[in-house]
Amino acid sequence: MIKILFISKNNSQISKFKNIFGKNLYDFSCISDDTLLIDTINVSAPDIIFLDAEIPNLKDINKKIKQICENTIIIFLVNEKVDKELVKFANAFVTLDMPEDLIISTVNVNLRMKNALEMLSSSNKDLADSLYRLNALYDTSSRFAGTLDKDKLIQYMIEGMDKALSFSLTSTLSLCSDEPVLILNSLYELSDELISALKFRCVLNFNSAFEGKTLDIDTLKVIKQVKYPASRFTFTLFQYDNMFAKISLGDTDFGFVEIFKETSFTPEDATCFQTIAQQVALPLKSATLYQELIETNAKLEKLERLKSEFISIVSHELRTPLTSIKNSLDILGSGRCGEVTQSAEKFLSMAMRNVQRLSGIINDLLDLSKIEAGKMDFNFTSANINTVIGYVKTALSEVAKSKGLNLITQEAENLPETKFDAQRLEQVLTNLVSNAIKFTSEGKTITISSELVNASDIKINEIFKPEIKNLSGDYIQVCVADEGIGIDTKDLLRAFDKFAQIENSLSRKAGGTGLGLPIAKQLLEAHKGAIWCDSELNKGSKFYFIIPLV
Repeated sequence: MIKILFISKNNSQISKFKNIFGKNLYDFSCISDDTLLIDTINVSAPDIIFLDAEIPNLKDINKKIKQICENTIIIFLVNEKVDKELVKFANAFVTLDMPEDLIISTVNVNLRMKNALEMLSSSNKDLADSLYRLNALYDTSSRFAGTLDKDKLIQYMIEGMDKALSFSLTSTLSLCSDEPVLILNSLYELSDELISALKFRCVLNFNSAFEGKTLDIDTLKVIKQVKYPASRFTFTLFQYDNMFAKISLGDTDFGFVEIFKETSFTPEDATCFQTIAQQVALPLKSATLYQELIETNAKLEKLERLKSEFISIVSHELRTPLTSIKNSLDILGSGRCGEVTQSAEKFLSMAMRNVQRLSGIINDLLDLSKIEAGKMDFNFTSANINTVIGYVKTALSEVAKSKGLNLITQEAENLPETKFDAQRLEQVLTNLVSNAIKFTSEGKTITISSELVNASDIKINEIFKPEIKNLSGDYIQVCVADEGIGIDTKDLLRAFDKFAQIENSLSRKAGGTGLGLPIAKQLLEAHKGAIWCDSELNKGSKFYFIIPLV
């Protein structure tokens, strides 16, 4: 029913308007006393106030009405002439001689306008609330994306719900730590009895949400966060409206959150609550995987360190008896212990070859452990790479010749000197040439070449491009090309892995530790250089390495 209040001291006007609005459609009342007027509108604001323009203190009365009844329509009752000062205070005007139906129409038009404005105001409020929630969700999502700390993610979830929903209390069970934790984020202080009740409720929720799992109430840790400790919640908290959501992703459960609010939750509140609870699950999963990755890496690093230490210890322990065996064989072979028969000489020679082979393996293991421990010593001096090539050719020519191979060099003339450790590069080149001899059949040729190249002009297999992507400037390039068994393209990278043996009958027959190329790679990295290869099965291989021109 439309409530109309008529303010006037004129009885004839009161009577006229009472006849117009004193019907069932309207709740019509009249007041002439200023004090009674204020008390009345304070108790219940009318929809429409008719205000006689002739009453004393009109502007003061109007001002008080506006302060109390912001949404009330004020219609002034005036003579034919309207005071300009009143225009800014009124919603409408009616005159004393205006027909009844026109007065009613004026009221209806203003009522429709009032309803439209109220609807618009309500829509604007709903829109503002929606925008506020969206902003809260966006801000919370941004905070989720900024950390991989699971405890912080749970805290950000609680803070996001507080911002978006203004709860009275949240009861959050976090399974992200080694032991379950109940986080109570409360508006007011909680008694020990109420905390015990919330713990019990948490256990019941846990048993209901996670079938087959149990939660020990006695060992459940509680973290309490209170905003305003001066006030205290009572057990009436459990009569508040509440919502519940699991925090999980797939088969991984991170806990749950229950939220209490003294006023009722709206459907929009429920959507916002469930959205935040779902949003936090993915970063919690990422944080879990990241933590597992860190722990796995730590274990791998420990295993790698133990392996390197084991290799170093074993290698040192093997070297001492091996030296004694070698010295003993030298003495026996020299005849100082008696005449050596032809048959004995054959076995002594076989033993010496295996001692030398075992010594090479131990040296490789020791080099590898030194490099990985960062204890390899380098002696960088200015020299010409062709000098190293000459040493290696001289040392291995007889070995190549004994296998029926032709070892040749194609050294670029006038190569500039650069700084490198000649002993280490000789070790690298010796390994490459020895491999070429090992895997090349009789009658073939092995070529060692050198040249000056620029990093931008280097032609390299796609799989090795990451090795040289950051290189620039001029380099000395050395290539060892053979006509041997070759390597399948899919195995090229594996050739530089520690202890790798490419699956090939001939390579198996040749044997080896699989450490030569990994050691060569790390020695060249210490020179700020690189190593790679090109190969084709049954057609041969080309191994390249470069060192910078300094």
